Amino acid sequence: MPLNIAVIGTNYLGATHAAGMAEFGHNVIGVDIDADRVATLNRGQSPIFEDGLEPLLERHTSSGRLRFTTDYREIADWADVHFICVGTPQGDDGAADLSQVRAVTETLAPLLTKPTVIAGKSTVPVGTAPKLQARMRELAPVGDGVEVIWNPEFLREAHAVEDTLRPDRIVLGSQNEAALHLMRRVYAIPLSEDTPVVECDIATAELIKTAANAFLTVKISFINAMAQLCQAAGGDVVLLADALGYDKRIGREFLNAGLGFGGGCLPKDISALAARSDELGVDVLTNLIRSVEAINEGQRREVAELAVEQLGGDVTGKKVAVLGAAFKPGTDDTRNSPALAVAHYLADQGANVSVYDPQAVIPADAAISQAATIEECLRDSEITLHLTEWPEFRHLDPEDVSELPANKVIIDGRLKLHRKTWQRAGWKVVQMGRAATL
Repeated sequence: MPLNIAVIGTNYLGATHAAGMAEFGHNVIGVDIDADRVATLNRGQSPIFEDGLEPLLERHTSSGRLRFTTDYREIADWADVHFICVGTPQGDDGAADLSQVRAVTETLAPLLTKPTVIAGKSTVPVGTAPKLQARMRELAPVGDGVEVIWNPEFLREAHAVEDTLRPDRIVLGSQNEAALHLMRRVYAIPLSEDTPVVECDIATAELIKTAANAFLTVKISFINAMAQLCQAAGGDVVLLADALGYDKRIGREFLNAGLGFGGGCLPKDISALAARSDELGVDVLTNLIRSVEAINEGQRREVAELAVEQLGGDVTGKKVAVLGAAFKPGTDDTRNSPALAVAHYLADQGANVSVYDPQAVIPADAAISQAATIEECLRDSEITLHLTEWPEFRHLDPEDVSELPANKVIIDGRLKLHRKTWQRAGWKVVQMGRAATL
């Protein structure tokens, strides 16, 4: 039997989760304070570029199973479960900014007159959920009838629909059996397909998401540190990573050396974890994360300095072509983009930087310009940087663009280009951490 599901916050996480809940057969209302976004979603259109999302939105808004509103009163006593999917951006001090979560609490709780489950999906510091529950019970007419459970999300941008419909695991943080039973009904379809479920206390559930992201960043930064060692010693970091990946204890995923990680999740989540571990006096974890962050920032500088070196130590007035603006392929998200960080670094050194991306629109900035085509980006450039590994770039025939740049030099910041193909077309290819003889 379908449940009534409310999803509060309808940006990247919330829009995908709302569509996924409708696909599972539930009746869904998404809530957002942004009236324009609500109107877009009610037309079955996605406010973000995410593979497979718009067809789900179209199907379920057309059927009437899914709709969106700005009015909390429509969901308060209608929903069996209220999912909190609002953002928790990084604050100026590096900690998570919980103002949006608090705003949901202050708005929704006074409207709750019947028992309900509040399921948190937003990434929050450990210890947040009990405070949230206490405040909601204080404000809600139903009082102790409000039960908060934590159900963290594990979505990968560019794979968010797949991760919602076919999750690797489902984490349910609660010791209230009635709430757990209800959440098992919410996820009846993936659970029927033997998706692993972890039922645990709330603190552990809050930590699982940030621990997962932190571990991935450790893996990325480790291979990037090894890339620097390979650069110094004449080794090949790609072959090294391949060999490590055959070890079943390690695996090949997230061992791709290059510019490091970015986006709206990994950087802010590990920063918030470091801030929270510092508050709790766990210096060993704080120090580990700070080292990871330093490696990640350093990798961007290393790639930028390679460009400066190739241009004779001075980039002033020289055109630099940057292929990529999104933080990864398959998304239009430019938050904490490594590609744009390198572009801005070179612009700050005086370069004329032109950026092309097949999906992302760069924020308005006088320092760098956005090209409409690859050809426009490459034309008359003194050097080219491949910084987001879109298929359009990885499979680009270098012969087709060889007449465009002033100098046929490309820095492959993602180590994804076939070097010999580019060299045969007359290009000099620079790949940090790869033996020059290959």
